[in-house]
Amino acid sequence: MAKLKPSQLTVDGHDITISNLDKVLFPSGRVTKAQVVDYYVRISEYLLPHLYGRPVTLKRYPNGVTGEFFYEKDAPAYTPEWVETFPVPRHASKLPDIRYILINNRATLVWLAGLANLELHPFLHRAPDLDRPTSIVFDLDPGEGADVLTCARVALLLRELLSGLHLKTFPKVSGSKGLQVYAPLNTNATYDLVQPFAKAVAELLSQQQPDLIVADMAKNLRRGKVFIDWSQNSDFKTTVGVYSLRANNPRPYVSVPVEWHELQSALKRNDTKSLYFEINAAFDRVEEQGDLFHPVLSMKQDLPPSVLQYFRARRPSSLGRYEQKRDFSKTREPAPAPVRRSSQGSQRRFVVQKHAASHLHYDFRLEMHDVLKSWAVPKGPPYVENEKRLAMPTEDHPLAYLDFEGIIPKGQYGGGTVMVWDIGTYELLEGNYYKGFLQFHLNGRKLKGEWILVRNSGGGERPQWYWIKSAPGMRTISQKRDDTSALSGRSMAAISSAADAVWQSNRAQT
Repeated sequence: MAKLKPSQLTVDGHDITISNLDKVLFPSGRVTKAQVVDYYVRISEYLLPHLYGRPVTLKRYPNGVTGEFFYEKDAPAYTPEWVETFPVPRHASKLPDIRYILINNRATLVWLAGLANLELHPFLHRAPDLDRPTSIVFDLDPGEGADVLTCARVALLLRELLSGLHLKTFPKVSGSKGLQVYAPLNTNATYDLVQPFAKAVAELLSQQQPDLIVADMAKNLRRGKVFIDWSQNSDFKTTVGVYSLRANNPRPYVSVPVEWHELQSALKRNDTKSLYFEINAAFDRVEEQGDLFHPVLSMKQDLPPSVLQYFRARRPSSLGRYEQKRDFSKTREPAPAPVRRSSQGSQRRFVVQKHAASHLHYDFRLEMHDVLKSWAVPKGPPYVENEKRLAMPTEDHPLAYLDFEGIIPKGQYGGGTVMVWDIGTYELLEGNYYKGFLQFHLNGRKLKGEWILVRNSGGGERPQWYWIKSAPGMRTISQKRDDTSALSGRSMAAISSAADAVWQSNRAQT
């Protein structure tokens, strides 16, 4: 069979060249790129309002769903000038903003489909309000031994609970194994209130239905149960969009809104098939019923005042110890300040600061809960697989501390030279800080790969943690690189002699 030549389409006045139109992207039914483009054109009337203004993470499958795929956040260099984008600050300082694509028109949607971008993962917020989700989302993820019907049971329980709080909800099938339940907001609610609310709801349901529901991220707890992923309500996470194709199956399933009675009916009949919709079924459904998710776009709902008051009162400042050690009328250290959170995929910032105080050590800091969770590591990062290093927890630091490099005068708390030894982003793979286990991937200028932080199970007034290198190991940093700042390229001696950032503290060194 001869290959189709690249096609030149004109969509809303924009010329778009699409190659390999006959390439099979979904092997079941031999669904080609041409059919994928056609689907997104037909569904655009219903899909685009849900994408408008939202930065989107792309998921591209150049050789179809059986081949390799990759996520793409930054608009590629060859993005046409007419494609709208929005710059979002990275959590790694000194790096350029991420230029997210905004799918605000049909031409952009077609251009991306031509790049074999099969899945669309928008954020819950719209630009430029990066800290304001327009909905709460509960992502229902079935563990081994559970399925979409198990998720339907949980969704109905979730609906009942939220209805008692006067919140109307709308379900959609994910097109994969699970479901999502949306509670529209469209108000001034911010992530720092919405996420703890979602977490509290998930934890309450897991306590009421422990044999059915888990609210903990650990995968070993999910067997036969449904994980209510409350963490999706974050400015750095995306959820598969309504009417997006899904690419984790040979069949071209679609994430489609459903009605509550459909979930009840599927449960009554024990019918999983009725909750999966391929391209044509999804389109026929929306043509017949309209957009069941349309109310999510404009329905205004407030979290109950008592709930807002409760979570605002519970929002602690974990920087108390940091403040106690410093007099900000004298010090040049960054004082705690309101945090302007920004979205950057699933990654947060980290820094390793080499600190020549009374004893040379390395301070490892992870951005978490709007502060830098911090550990002092006497021997520095582990490089060899399964090697572990003692990591003593220290006080939380403000985010502005990420790129501090300079001198603390002798006789002051922490007196000595500080170097930004490494800096970059990290992705949490599994775990929970408060439960004493974190597995994460570092993407720094020196450290790249997976590590673990685990808290010693023993008691003690000051618990010990261990920083452990996961497989595989990495090459040990050379002596020259070890004495080179990741920010300025200076050595410890050069930083010390420059004295370009000196502060005073109100506490003597201990």
